[in-house]
Amino acid sequence: MRSRLALTSLAVVLGAATGCAGNEQQPIPRVTQPTDLPSQPTAGPDGDDGGSTGGSTGGSGGQRSPRVVRTLVDQLEVPWGVDFLPDGSAVVTERISGRVLGVDADGALTRLGGVAATVPEGEAGLLGVAVSPDFTRDRTLFLYVTTGTDNRVVRARLDGTTLGEPQVVLQGIPRGFIHDGGRIAFGPDGYLYVTTGETGDPELAQDPDSLAGKILRITADGDPAPGNPDPASPVWSLGHRNVQGLAWDDEGRLWASEFGDSEWDELNLVEKGGNYGWPEVEGAGGGRRFIDPQLVWPVEEASPSGLAWADGHLWMAGLRGQRLWRIDVSADGTASAPKAFLTGDYGRLRTVVTAPDGRLWLTTSNRDGRGQPTPADDRIIVLRP
Repeated sequence: MRSRLALTSLAVVLGAATGCAGNEQQPIPRVTQPTDLPSQPTAGPDGDDGGSTGGSTGGSGGQRSPRVVRTLVDQLEVPWGVDFLPDGSAVVTERISGRVLGVDADGALTRLGGVAATVPEGEAGLLGVAVSPDFTRDRTLFLYVTTGTDNRVVRARLDGTTLGEPQVVLQGIPRGFIHDGGRIAFGPDGYLYVTTGETGDPELAQDPDSLAGKILRITADGDPAPGNPDPASPVWSLGHRNVQGLAWDDEGRLWASEFGDSEWDELNLVEKGGNYGWPEVEGAGGGRRFIDPQLVWPVEEASPSGLAWADGHLWMAGLRGQRLWRIDVSADGTASAPKAFLTGDYGRLRTVVTAPDGRLWLTTSNRDGRGQPTPADDRIIVLRP
């Protein structure tokens, strides 16, 4: 059981929301050549994301390491969401700037647009992105964004290299200076899954009428997806503190990585209608009321954000832990034998996704909570799993 800690919301108001016009004045980052070497950045705290821990030595346990192929692009501003278009290029969101970028397999960058409603503060801003499963027909991107009043899911049409005006899909998700969730992804069933945080108000995670501290499942129009536990609600699972990673394995099972409080970070196998215990339980020990995590880590070794499935394993990116975890999954859906790679080599690791060619794209998050640059700017690294 966790020790209870009252979190006080921090009232921080920016002078103005980040808009498209301001974003256009910022230069597109340069591309780093493949001869790039690992960096050793130091980052300040960013809520749950934590700061640089240093001195930690994750190991591969004698197994072969994933191989770093290259740094694809650097000098980014907290690249948060990554998803791939049918042509193999990627759409990347920047949390602080509110920009939406196109990145091809060679690292060439295109500014597609921005979300003018973005209010970046603390852990909030322009977060996840998901490409429509019917993109060749509808040319639609879905984005998760923090505004001045809420977190919301919006969609916008991508016309060539120009992002159209966003339209609201789902609004009214509670926003906070911390714990905004923000990962969105289409599942094998064709519906959109949305992770939300409890905004620093733990009791919201157990409130079935609140969209905070949940995993949501919705249609492309923002309606509760058919087959949800409550047909009138978008809630798929509850009792979450701050989920920022979603991935499906080859059997179609949904996995989620979740920030703990002061003791245990979690990897959960997500079940329809499941209650994962926060704030009553942190880590295992929930009894019959709650579903225990499959794996836990001390918070200094993980603070997990992104999660991906590749090469028959789960891959989990650690912020405070500054390492990439590879996790075995058995045929019956049991996670085990986590192994750490890249410990401290690139600093805080935010998002990991599987590219169409089977490689991993890994983003760093080495700017502090105010978005100020640190000795290493944020980048996208390509690895061969």
